[in-house]
Order: sequence, then C-alpha cells, then structure tokens
Amino acid sequence: MSSGTRGDGTPILETDGLQKTFGGLTAVDRVDYRLPRGDIQCLIGPNGAGKSTFFGLLTGKLRPTGGTIRYNGEDITGLMPHERVRRGISLKFQTLNIYEELRVSENLRVPCQRRDEDTRTLIEEVADLVDLTGKLDQPVDTLSYGEQQWLEIGMSIAVDPELLLLDEPTAGMTVEETERTGELIQTLVETRDMTALVVEHDIDFVRQIAEQVTVLHNGEVFRQGTIEDVAEDPEVKRIYLGEEYGGD
Repeated sequence: MSSGTRGDGTPILETDGLQKTFGGLTAVDRVDYRLPRGDIQCLIGPNGAGKSTFFGLLTGKLRPTGGTIRYNGEDITGLMPHERVRRGISLKFQTLNIYEELRVSENLRVPCQRRDEDTRTLIEEVADLVDLTGKLDQPVDTLSYGEQQWLEIGMSIAVDPELLLLDEPTAGMTVEETERTGELIQTLVETRDMTALVVEHDIDFVRQIAEQVTVLHNGEVFRQGTIEDVAEDPEVKRIYLGEEYGGD
C-alpha cells in the first residue's frame, strides 16, 4: 500500500459544507472532503455514521440540504444520477444489482453498449480484468458470490469511469476473494486512470488498498490520515475499531 498520491494532488472530487437532514436528524453535517485524482481512499465508521447518506449525495440519489459537490472542478450538486454517470462517475452498491437470469456476457453487454466501441471486444476486455473470461457463457446464478461481486464491479467499470464509488465491495466474500478484490481495485486505478472511493468495514482490506482513510462520526469527519495513523488513534480505536485492531 502506498501512503502517497499517484497524481499531482489535484482533486477529482470535492465537497464543501455538504449537509443532509431528515426532519430533525442531521445525517451528514457540513462535510468538507477532497479526493485527489488517482487515489484509492476509504471511508469508515460504524452504522449510522453517515457513510451511506454521504455516498447517496455523491451519486445524486439524495439531494443535499446544504453545501456543494464538485467533480473535475464542475459543480454537480444539482445533477441527476444519470448525468453524473455520463460525466464519468460509476457506483457499485453493497447489494448486488445484476441480472441473475442472464449469462455473464449478457450482463456485461448492457453497460458496454453505451460506449462507441466494438461491444464484443469490450466484453472480453472487462471479463479479463475481473477474472471471468472463462465464464462468459455461464448463467450468473452459477457463479460464486465473490464472482458475482466481481461481475458487478466489471459492469461498473465497463462504462469507462474516471471515478469509481464502491459501497462495501467485499461484503460476504471469503478471505481469498477479499484479497483478490483489493488487487483488482489497485489494478484498475493503476492501469485505467481511475480514482476510487470505498466504503468498507473490513479493516484488513482497508489496510491493503487505502492511501488515506476518512472516519465519519455522527455525520461529521472525525479523523483523516493513513490507516496506520487512524487505527492507532485512541478515540478511533475505542469507539470504532475495537481492541482487536491495535489493542494490547
């Protein structure tokens, strides 16, 4: 894992004073955040910390109560989700969003058709990236759970995004599948000029991929830094990570 940035530090994604309230509950509270181009960063925190709401605001699924979101310097706060996808933002949700009744190749065909390139070539290229080349003709329901997760990551990158948002991509995976997923994300960022922001609970996985970590607490940025620094912070250790992560 690298602790630095791959690019020149120019942010691809920025939020200023981002806020979301639901009635009397403030789920995201004036969050200022910067994601440098070419980085892999992770967002951690317990349930109710505001991670899913923050992601919903970034994708356009939710409308902010206040603040702004900028992508590549453009204010996208008011854009609809499909407009953000067209600008290069792609999202993989925690819950699977694939077509189980179709074959692997047919699932990949859906996003690949959006690009002005040979669809079959794109399908084969994406399948190779996510280790599904030999399973293109298989029905999705014959894949392992980890392979289904990789398929959805493949569908997310098939639109050739600049920014990949991943919501708990290793949930339900084996240790081996989790490690492979980390390698896949690192390969995508390093070889395809992508930037990744990952919400994740698995601290070992965070250690594998993250250059910087942001801890959310009660909708606010609680800590930021390398995973080593964050994991050794007494308050983070006590409140979020538990004694198994760096405890005596």
